[in-house]
Amino acid sequence: MEGIEEERKGSGGAAAGVSTPGANLKDLVSREYYGHKKKVHSVAWNCLGTKLASGSIDHTARVWSIDPHGHSKVKDIELKGHTDSVDQLCWDPNHPDTVATAAADKSIRLWDARSGKCQVIELSGENINITYKHDGTQIAVGNKEDDLTILDVRTLKVVKRHKSNYEMNEIAWNKAGDLFFITTGLGHVEVVKDLEFLKPCKLNAHTAGCYCIAMDPLDRYFAVGSADSLVSLWNVKELLCIRTFTKLEWPVRTVSFNHTGEFIAYASEDPFIDIANVDTGRSVYQIPCKAAMNSVEWNPKYNLLAYAGDDKNKYQTDEGVFRIFGFETHN
Repeated sequence: MEGIEEERKGSGGAAAGVSTPGANLKDLVSREYYGHKKKVHSVAWNCLGTKLASGSIDHTARVWSIDPHGHSKVKDIELKGHTDSVDQLCWDPNHPDTVATAAADKSIRLWDARSGKCQVIELSGENINITYKHDGTQIAVGNKEDDLTILDVRTLKVVKRHKSNYEMNEIAWNKAGDLFFITTGLGHVEVVKDLEFLKPCKLNAHTAGCYCIAMDPLDRYFAVGSADSLVSLWNVKELLCIRTFTKLEWPVRTVSFNHTGEFIAYASEDPFIDIANVDTGRSVYQIPCKAAMNSVEWNPKYNLLAYAGDDKNKYQTDEGVFRIFGFETHN
């Protein structure tokens, strides 16, 4: 299935080019990718930046082979097996063809993106968050009942379980793998060392619930998005807040750093995705959107931003679309 290219004029200023040196952001376009029957909840790139996985409430995930330069036709494979919404997915950090999906059917699936075959791990609740450890040895899964499960990828066995008495949202490891971060509905971020969940360090991050988290690929910072409409930037080593990003007016649903750590993208129900400079905090570009965003994800090798939301067509049914921003226009 081939993506449909569509140019979208942004409202940001002329910043340094995202896609290639010297390119102007306003000269770059988004392309649309159709395949899902209902809205897309999650998008994620593999470690080489050559494949993108999308998870949908239509119970499927898809893997798209994408030329970063936008020259070749797009091929995709459907991953079928879940019996409920695929809410989040992530790739093995070291294997470009292994993708993990978390679904509301209480299962986790580890897929071979070449064959479409998978291994199934049954858990206890509706899974909504999933992340890999950077060495690829473990996966952490969070569910709607605020249970957290750490799985050994090699044995598919449970390494650790943790039950919280308050809302747990997105989760992440630092690059070294010794610190584990949990965003909570109480407005704080729990930092757990060596998976000792009974001794967390609690960072008072926001005045409302923290929904999402992203790690800087250079391991300097992490960013937290909150219901107070702010994104806070934190120093990983010092665990201190450096600055906030303030362009949105609605709860922040999703946040992502680009591969150089220069840019951060974040989105909500506002009619745009904001791209800001990490070092200055200034907004450098805004990608217009027609709906609330569920997921934004920068490519790990190129300045391409995948994004997906609650888009509907003229008949007010789900479009099942995601988009990638950062392609140059064809002459």
